[in-house]
Amino acid sequence: MAAFCSLKNFCEYETSKVVRFQSVSYGSLKWTFHMVVFLYVCYVLVTDKRYQKKDSVISSVHTKVKGVVQTDSRIWDTAEYTIPMQVSLSLRSAQHPTSIEPCCCFAGMRVQTGRCVKYNATIKTCEVSAWCPVESMKGAPVPAILKSAENFTVLIKNNIHFPKFNHTARNFSPKLNISCTFNKITAPGCPIFQLGGILQATGENFSEMAIQGGIMGIEINWDCNLDKWFYRCSPKYSFRRLDNKTTPEYPGYNFRFAKYYKRPNGQEERTLIKAYGIRFDILVFGTAGRFNIFELLVYIGSVLSYFGLAQFVIDFLITSYTYPCCKASIKEYYFRKKCESALGPKWVRDAISCLSSRKIQCIGAFIVSFIRSLWICSQYTAGLNSPAPNTGAFTDMTKLAAQCSNRVPVLAKAHEMQPLKSEGQTSPSHDRPSWCCCGKCRQTESFREQLCCRRKEGSCITTSALFDQLVLSRSALEFILLYKEPLLDLNTETLNNELRHCAYRQYIHWRFGSAEVESSALIPSCCRWKIRETYPSEDGKYAGLKRKN
Repeated sequence: MAAFCSLKNFCEYETSKVVRFQSVSYGSLKWTFHMVVFLYVCYVLVTDKRYQKKDSVISSVHTKVKGVVQTDSRIWDTAEYTIPMQVSLSLRSAQHPTSIEPCCCFAGMRVQTGRCVKYNATIKTCEVSAWCPVESMKGAPVPAILKSAENFTVLIKNNIHFPKFNHTARNFSPKLNISCTFNKITAPGCPIFQLGGILQATGENFSEMAIQGGIMGIEINWDCNLDKWFYRCSPKYSFRRLDNKTTPEYPGYNFRFAKYYKRPNGQEERTLIKAYGIRFDILVFGTAGRFNIFELLVYIGSVLSYFGLAQFVIDFLITSYTYPCCKASIKEYYFRKKCESALGPKWVRDAISCLSSRKIQCIGAFIVSFIRSLWICSQYTAGLNSPAPNTGAFTDMTKLAAQCSNRVPVLAKAHEMQPLKSEGQTSPSHDRPSWCCCGKCRQTESFREQLCCRRKEGSCITTSALFDQLVLSRSALEFILLYKEPLLDLNTETLNNELRHCAYRQYIHWRFGSAEVESSALIPSCCRWKIRETYPSEDGKYAGLKRKN
């Protein structure tokens, strides 16, 4: 049985309750938010291709430079720019003296040989291993020697691969026109670039930049769409200068290289060249995307929460702000429709309501907070003052019952047309208990039933007109029973039992302000017996108060 109950509780579904407001302003605001969010989501979905799975590029680059330039002393062609690595040999040379102290040379100190040699007729110095003569400290020649190199062309071969999609591409095809030159408008896909044109695209002057040198970047961007219906995978070229031309420390770009010769006597010589030039760095980056249903579902799930922004804003306006002219009424109306107060965690054994006190009390329980600011306290303590119970819903139901009883043909007229008691009939006399203050209570042995409607001497609540109208009225009670069970038979012999228990609930709702305390509310003895006299049981026996857990 326990396993069945656990399975039954497991197979449950919960959903939120929605309150719908018929408001033009709030409705328009909601649809405005939804439309803005929908357009934004669609825009991002299309522009960023959030429905695709992405992959980064793997690239290799190969370049070829072509061009010939003539200077005063020689011809520079492509072979002049290809500098193979050489094996460096060294000669011995005297070191420039830095001290007037006697020469003291030790082998192994830096590049020193350990010998002390003459620097001139009066000074000696330590011998070191180096190329002779030492490098000249002259600056870069002006104008640049190879200023005509701006007409050189470079072919860039770029092969890329996207491993996730096993897709390979390159920036030139077999049908490429080898005589083309890159132009951003006429030939944006040509991989042959003129060096001067690259600097022109960045606003630089080749002749000026070639004097001190610099670093230029050629960027190749691959933004590939591998979907079959929108396939596109071609490079886009852009250029920019990478070094800072305004810095005073080590401006420009230069490097050194040497050319080696051997004399007939076997001695090796070299020509050291300090070259100022423009270095071109090729930067390749890019991504590829292909449609993937999982990526699309993840994106849709991530943006669904954006549609809740409208609800958040409207709820904030309802609970925090309305128009000044009708601020209080609008806020109170929407707040009551949207928010429902509920009892907090409590342990209440028995709740009572006294006619002489505007308080709801409990017997043997902790102080807790009740609906509509009703406070519960111990019967034997001073108690706490609280507002009267809100019986608006109860009186509305009673008015509705009265209206329906006047308009709809009344069932069981024989019972309704009779008075609650026969004329001249009086209740049997009973001894008045010591705890009774109204004179209508009956003696009982149960401590929980020893309760009067008053705390001080006075009239009984059963003598009030409202008690007859709200609690004992047969038409009202029958209407309530029919409202809950439209097919209820009002001619059954057990109808009095239904009416009696319904009257109990009506009293609780009337005096306590909520039917939620039915399980813990105690009805005074006078009221309980008045209801029993009006709607007696068949055998004259009553179960009494039973605790509901």
